[in-house]
Amino acid sequence: MNLAIMSTWLSPTGWLFTGVTAVLLLASTIAALLKWRVAAGQPHAVIDNLTARINAWWVMVGVLALAFLQGKTGVVLLFFLVSFYALREFLTLAYTRRADHTAMAAAFYIALPLQYFLVWIEWYGLYSIFIPVYAFLLLPILAATGGDTQRFLERASKVQWGLMVCVFCISHVPALLTLPIPGFDGRNLMLIAFLVIVVQGSDVLQYVWGKLFGRRKVAPLLSPSKTWEGLLGGVGSATLLGAALHGITPFTPWQAAAMALLICVMGFFGGLVMSAIKRDRGVKDWGHMIEGHGGMLDRTDSVIFAAPVFFHAVRYWWVP
Repeated sequence: MNLAIMSTWLSPTGWLFTGVTAVLLLASTIAALLKWRVAAGQPHAVIDNLTARINAWWVMVGVLALAFLQGKTGVVLLFFLVSFYALREFLTLAYTRRADHTAMAAAFYIALPLQYFLVWIEWYGLYSIFIPVYAFLLLPILAATGGDTQRFLERASKVQWGLMVCVFCISHVPALLTLPIPGFDGRNLMLIAFLVIVVQGSDVLQYVWGKLFGRRKVAPLLSPSKTWEGLLGGVGSATLLGAALHGITPFTPWQAAAMALLICVMGFFGGLVMSAIKRDRGVKDWGHMIEGHGGMLDRTDSVIFAAPVFFHAVRYWWVP
């Protein structure tokens, strides 16, 4: 086991996590210095929030590293849990009635585990249509058998939407492991790393550019903190980051940049759509699961739209 772990950490995956750890160490050091020099050790809203976010990133990177160490099974299990908690947050804020309980139980205990089982056994022909076709039709049938017609279309749509965004879309992250890319055997974990680093990096860089130079709001009613300066600066920087990471992918530098741009744009729109849903429900965050980051959906909202688009772009262009 020790030899296996050692070989993993000497692999590209290990070097990647070593680099991420170095970045987190630098960020923690900067936060500690700010707390000492600027806040003089006293409570400070901005610095304390920054520290909480960095600490949360330590936990999230550690969990991701443990999943990567376990290979495909570990990654599939991790994102199964991500989908479970995301779906719980989504449906907690949705308007439902007693007649919806059967449909909701089917979503949690049949559709969710079956979708990830299909990904685990690499049955692309079924996991790519199981939720959009079969679960889409089954859930309103189950709700209709409850005999409650009050706001039925709204209720049925919310359960369907929750399953699509929280399970179907997120399941495309571990599904990247199933793609047989010529000359890239055994390195598909790097595709997940590329996706997560670029999408989350774009979020962070948009925040930084927005704080430094943000003036004009992109969608003030949906997400007041998003600015055009932050969007363009963050997406541009994350695109360059993606190009710099081309060595861990089957892409050339220009292809990596194009893929990074694609998933950054989709990630931005994903965040915007999920923000619109939050505003509709009258809440700021989806939950409080992750200190400094809100709920699971607050951390994965940009991945939701980016993952399936990235998966199918890679499958179309790089899989024979």
